[in-house]
Amino acid sequence: MSTPVCSHLDTIAFTEVPEHIAGCEDCLKIGGTWLHLRMCMECGGIRCCDDSPNKHASKHAREASHPIIRSAEPGEDWSWCFVDNVAFVIE
Repeated sequence: MSTPVCSHLDTIAFTEVPEHIAGCEDCLKIGGTWLHLRMCMECGGIRCCDDSPNKHASKHAREASHPIIRSAEPGEDWSWCFVDNVAFVIE
């Protein structure tokens, strides 16, 4: 059995989460709420997770064709590729 691999690593432009994050960019525009934040690793945008009411991170991934996010939560360093359905850590 082979280990799943992300085939979109070449799209990564941003790896470091900003020090100060106001919240989900899209929720802030509409007065929405979020549970956890994710950073798009292609454009650096900060959006909410799929446990949040608006699911902006996965919506952005589909609409912008930006496949990889990473957690923007303190102490978390995992990333997720929506296309390949694989989690990984950038070392």
